[in-house]
Amino acid sequence: MVLNLLRWRGLAACTLLLPALPLWAAEDVDGERPVTATFGGRLHLDFADFDNDYRGTPNKDDTEIRRAWLDMSGRFFVVDYKLEADFSGDQVEAKDVYISRDFSGGKLSVGQFKQFFSLDDRTGSNYGSFLERGNAGTTLAPLYRLGASWQAARGDMTWAASAYSLESIDAWQVKGRAAGGRATWAPGATAGDVLHLGLSLAHERYDSPGANGVPALRIRPRPAGHLSDNSRLTLVDFSAGRDTDVNKWSLEYAQVQGPLSWQGEFSGATFNDGSQRGTVLAGYGMLSWFVTGESRGYDRKTGRFARIKDIRHKAGAFEVALRYDQMRGEQHLIGQPDLRDGLTEAWTLGGNWYLRPNLRFMLNLIDSRNRDRLAATTVDHTRAVTGRLQFDF
Repeated sequence: MVLNLLRWRGLAACTLLLPALPLWAAEDVDGERPVTATFGGRLHLDFADFDNDYRGTPNKDDTEIRRAWLDMSGRFFVVDYKLEADFSGDQVEAKDVYISRDFSGGKLSVGQFKQFFSLDDRTGSNYGSFLERGNAGTTLAPLYRLGASWQAARGDMTWAASAYSLESIDAWQVKGRAAGGRATWAPGATAGDVLHLGLSLAHERYDSPGANGVPALRIRPRPAGHLSDNSRLTLVDFSAGRDTDVNKWSLEYAQVQGPLSWQGEFSGATFNDGSQRGTVLAGYGMLSWFVTGESRGYDRKTGRFARIKDIRHKAGAFEVALRYDQMRGEQHLIGQPDLRDGLTEAWTLGGNWYLRPNLRFMLNLIDSRNRDRLAATTVDHTRAVTGRLQFDF
C-alpha cells in the first residue's frame, strides 16, 4: 500500500509542478548561485490490443502506466547533479542518480547513469519514432548501471567511455563488472541534414548467474511490445552458476534529409561460461517521414536524436514510420551441436501526432513471429495494436 501511495503521489507531483516550472527555471539557472535545481518529468500512458494465433500462450489486452518519471537536476557548489526516478511500477525505480563535473575537455560522471551503447538506446524514450526500441536496444544495452564515465564532444565527433558494475540501485543481486564505450561521427550536421555513424563496444563479466540468488543471464526480447510477455522467446540462457564473459558491439548508421530520415543498426553479443557458448545477432532498419514537413531533431553533442522543433501547423506535426527488426540467438556446449537456435522478427508501422513538441499521441501496428530453427517451425505469431499518450516537461 505504501508503494502504491508513492506511485500516485509521484503522478500528482508531476501535475502540481507544471504551473511552477517556468518560475523554477527562471530562478535556478542563475550561474552565480552555488546551489540550483530544475525539475522535469515524463508521463507515458500505454495500451495494447493483441491478435494471437493458436501457437504459444496468448497475450492479454491491457493498459499500463509505462513511465511516470520525476527528475531534479542542477548544480551543488562545484559539481552538477541529476536525480531521477520512475514511479510507474509497484516499486519506485531509480534511473539517473549521479554527480558530474567538467574535466579535461569533457565531463566526468560518477553514480548511476545509462551506459553508452547504440543509437537506439541512447535516443531517449521521449524522442523515438516507435513506442519501444528494437530488440537489441531492449535486451543487449546495459541500461542504468553504477559506475564512472568520461564523455566529450569536439567538432563532428563524440566519444564516451565508462567502467561500471553490473549492479544498479534497484538490482543489486546482479554481480559483476564491465567496461564499455561509444564513438560517433556526424560530419557537418545541421538541422534537417544529418549523416550519423557510430560504434559501441562493451565487455561484461557476470559472477555466477543463476546460482546463490543471482538472477539468470537470459536474452528474451518482447517482439510485440512491452505487454507481450507471453510471446517472449529465449535466445540464450546462462543460468548454470558459472562466471560468464559477454562481449557486445553495435554499428550505427542514420541519415536525415528534411522530413525524411532512415537508420539502421547491426548489433551482437557473444557469451562464454567455459562450458557453453552463445551468440546473439540483431539488426533493424527503419524509415521515418514527417508528412507535415518537420525534421527529426539531432543533438551533435551527444550523437543521438532529440526533440523536434518548430511545428509548422496549428494542428500539429504528423510522422509515419516503418521498421523491420530481427534477432537470432544460438547456444551450444563447447564442441557440441546447438542446444538452441531461435529467431524473432517483427514489422512495425507507426504513426505519431505531435500536438506540441512535448505532447504526442503514438500508434503502432505490429506483426511479429518467433521461429525455432532447430525444429524448423514457427512457435508464435502475434499481431498487436499499441498506443501511447505521452507528455514530458
